[in-house]
Amino acid sequence: MAKLLIIDDERAIRSTLREILEYENYEVEDIDNGVDGLELIKKKKYDLILCDIKMNRMDGMEVLEQALAYSPDLPFIMISGHGTVETAIEASKKGAFDFISKPPDLNRLLITVRNALDRGTLVTETKVLKRKVSKTRDILGSSENINKIKETIERVAPTEARVLITGANGSGKELVARWLHEKSNRADSPLIEVNCAAIPSELIESELFGHEKGSFTSAVKQRIGKFELANGGTLFLDEIGDMSLSAQAKVLRALQEHKITRVGGEKELEVNVRVLAATNKNLLKEIEDGNFRMDLYHRLNVINIHVPHLCERTDDIPEIAQSFLEEICKEYGMPVKKISDSAMVALQGLPWTGNVRELHNMIERLIILSDKTITDHDVTAFANPGGGTNIGAAGSAPNGSATNAASPTLAYDKFNNFQDYKDYAEKEFIKFKLEKNNWNVSKTADDIDIQRSHLYSKIEKFGLKRSSE
Repeated sequence: MAKLLIIDDERAIRSTLREILEYENYEVEDIDNGVDGLELIKKKKYDLILCDIKMNRMDGMEVLEQALAYSPDLPFIMISGHGTVETAIEASKKGAFDFISKPPDLNRLLITVRNALDRGTLVTETKVLKRKVSKTRDILGSSENINKIKETIERVAPTEARVLITGANGSGKELVARWLHEKSNRADSPLIEVNCAAIPSELIESELFGHEKGSFTSAVKQRIGKFELANGGTLFLDEIGDMSLSAQAKVLRALQEHKITRVGGEKELEVNVRVLAATNKNLLKEIEDGNFRMDLYHRLNVINIHVPHLCERTDDIPEIAQSFLEEICKEYGMPVKKISDSAMVALQGLPWTGNVRELHNMIERLIILSDKTITDHDVTAFANPGGGTNIGAAGSAPNGSATNAASPTLAYDKFNNFQDYKDYAEKEFIKFKLEKNNWNVSKTADDIDIQRSHLYSKIEKFGLKRSSE
């Protein structure tokens, strides 16, 4: 239900508007002056404001300016008994959605309110989608190693130098590559990513250079390769150490001559591509073992950026964890939870075999399974990557302490992927809280800090019922 605020110093107007809008099932509040109205806007979340222009204490235009400075996307409909074209234009320039004269026409009012609310929803959805699709996550941390990486990116990104990014799985190599592209002169052109480890060796050449129709059995049509797609932009070759020797030879030629030939083709195609590469392997060791070409290594390794393991920069964990916490809570549409100081210390003491990627998953798990404040007991019970406690322990230990000494293999063996585990954990957590509150849905929703309607949806999704039923 949309929440509206009416700001007008005429009681009759406020009462009329409120009666009309409440009849249309809007939640409505009203106030008789701009000063108090502005305070309400700062304290509460409204979907739409209807504001008179001529008022005592504070002019409606001033309310509009200050409110939009605080909340730029908040829709405003300005109302005035002395409406002129000039006033309407001025209100629009200052950010108002629309202008209505007194006494308001009922049909026009309702249409304008609906359109303003629809526009507000679209603005919010667009921002969320843009953030999810296009925003490159910041490189978080202020340790010496991370500051050095940020400085190197600033220096190297505007050049055409090739960069080899090294580091363990999950440490953030892809993020470094994205920032090298974002800060380069090629930022307006595409960044094309290829995971060399995920493509079978017999298909890697086709993936990189494309192929002509009929060049092999399944080549039913011509295909454009990643080098061509990245023309003018950046090509990121992730896990380059897993590339076959034959593909390495062709990549070397492309780097030397800036030309490629599609599989099964004869025509040479010129490409203008900046290549960034990443690996979790020791390429010098791979060269010794005959698995990687020395000449390609030197072509790629013009600049080397090594991303340290999370355990080498534990001082950065609080900043990273807090950022993930806010990001994930926002995606889930729930209030941001808190992490206690003792929980942060506990997180810093974990081995983090999966690096930053693992930390992200752990924070997501803690958000789902913990109460409003994440404690060190929660970290011990739910987030220990070594598996000291299984999920069943949470049901038998309301304070989050470890009570089940079962093997972690037995605890996690039945889950095929993280989503399955997350659903199971969420179901058990909600079931435990419902039973603890004697199936009082309102109390449970408040206890775990989600909307009651959201909780009902979860109960239906997981098929939860009272044990006596």
